[in-house]
Amino acid sequence: MSQDLIRHVEQKYLKSDPPQFEIGDTVEVHTRIVEGNKERVQVFIGTVIARSGGGTREMFTVRRIVQGEGVERKFPLHSPNVLKVVVRRHGKVRRAKLYYLRDRVGKATRLKERFKRKKEKVQVAGEEELNNTNNTQTQEPATAGAE
Repeated sequence: MSQDLIRHVEQKYLKSDPPQFEIGDTVEVHTRIVEGNKERVQVFIGTVIARSGGGTREMFTVRRIVQGEGVERKFPLHSPNVLKVVVRRHGKVRRAKLYYLRDRVGKATRLKERFKRKKEKVQVAGEEELNNTNNTQTQEPATAGAE
C-alpha cells in the first residue's frame, strides 16, 4: 500500500522520455550549474560505468580521465538539472558494473565499439505470393492511367 503511494507521488517527477544509454557507452552529460545569479551549462564527457536505483532515485556514474587522474561523477537520471545525455559511442561490454576500469590507465581503459546489426529480411513462402499480387495491383492502375 505505502509503496503504491510512493510510486504515485514520484510519477510526476519522472522525465517523460528518459535518455536511452547503456553501461559502457561514452556520453556527454549536459548539466545546469547555478553560480550566484548566473546560470550556465556544463558538459561532462566520459564512460558510463554503473547504473543504480530505480524510479526517481535512479543514478548513473560517469568516469573520465583528466590530466592522468580518474574522475567519477554520479548523476541523478531524472533530475531537472541534467538537461540532456548525448550518446557519442556505444561500448561493447559483458557486465553490469565496469569498476575494473578504475585500475586501468591509458589505452587500457578503451572499450570495443558496439555496432547495431541490420535485421535481415526473412520472407515466408506465403508472403512472397502476397507481395507479387500487391505489386501487380499497384502496377495495373499506373499502366491504365498512362494509356
